[in-house]
Amino acid sequence: MAGLYIHIPFCKKKCAYCDFFSVANLNYTDEFLKAIVSELVLQKSYLENESINTIYFGGGTPSVLKPNELHSILNTIYSVFKIDLKTEITLEANPDDLSKSYLNELQNIGINRLSIGVQSFNDSDLQLMKRRHTSEQARQVIHNAREAGFKNISVDLIYGLPNMLLSDWEKNIDILLNMDIQHISAYHLTIEPNTVFKKLYDNNKIPLPTDDESIEQFKLLIEKTKQYQFIHYEISNFAKDGYLSLHNSNYWKKVKYLGAGPSAHSYNLTSRQWNISSLKKYLSEISKGNIPFEIEKLSTTDKYNDYIVTSLRTMWGINLKTIEKEFGKLYFDFILREKNLFVKNNLLVKNNDTLILSEEGKFLSDQIIRALLYI
Repeated sequence: MAGLYIHIPFCKKKCAYCDFFSVANLNYTDEFLKAIVSELVLQKSYLENESINTIYFGGGTPSVLKPNELHSILNTIYSVFKIDLKTEITLEANPDDLSKSYLNELQNIGINRLSIGVQSFNDSDLQLMKRRHTSEQARQVIHNAREAGFKNISVDLIYGLPNMLLSDWEKNIDILLNMDIQHISAYHLTIEPNTVFKKLYDNNKIPLPTDDESIEQFKLLIEKTKQYQFIHYEISNFAKDGYLSLHNSNYWKKVKYLGAGPSAHSYNLTSRQWNISSLKKYLSEISKGNIPFEIEKLSTTDKYNDYIVTSLRTMWGINLKTIEKEFGKLYFDFILREKNLFVKNNLLVKNNDTLILSEEGKFLSDQIIRALLYI
């Protein structure tokens, strides 16, 4: 099995925190649609005829495309690749794009999973983040999506926002948990370079929570979602039983994936590559029959480090036998030695040949992962 990611680079406007590649200009939509179809055809052999079980439209804002435009991309995918009958097909969407008619059309073209970028149910937060929707719109859209027949709905939230109190975050979680959704992705705010938030932060105009406050917000998230029978299957992801994101799980389980569109990444077990982060250059090169990308051949150290970074963030953890078999004695001896301090301090739990983060370890996951990388 393999995955397919389609990067839709368009946004109506840039959010204050976002550093993903996007352009706030829809004038190139027609040209882009031709290019993405061409790239998919050019890349038809990349996955070596493996069956695709997950298709993910990310961005940018994929929901700025019309349903017939998304359908044209899907038609190409089905004609070029071998698609599993039960393929998970996800569309990232902004709440204000999801009218009732749009939701119904998405159902008709085969989109079976929505990832809705709510981020907050507090209008002040939404305005600060330069989001296009209101809290009431977000609530209504989730309701409308269920009414339209979507049975697999994921919602994104952000915590650690400027001036966010624990009580503010609790209100966000409580609202969401009472809306009958299947999946939650909750991310701590990161101040990224070249964003509005970075400028505000550098000029001391947005006060951020302390580390202790951020940890309390994360702990509350874990406690609340557990009460509602959500499975905490990756540091930032929570799902009801049977609704783990197949697309994300493929990333974490070292499954091949192809990325199409500007800035999209691909991985085939032996190398990773990424398309150029420029829409104009992407369109120009594709029109000439070229895919503008850079490639990195993966050394054994790269593969080991990738395995640590992706696997330790999940509930499945890292398997010591896998490390010994796939990467060799050097890395096996290294992990056996370096794990001891974290096991002793109850930050890692050893269960037979598996190492997973303890509840306390989850709060220090970045530090633990860094310590286990082979540099």
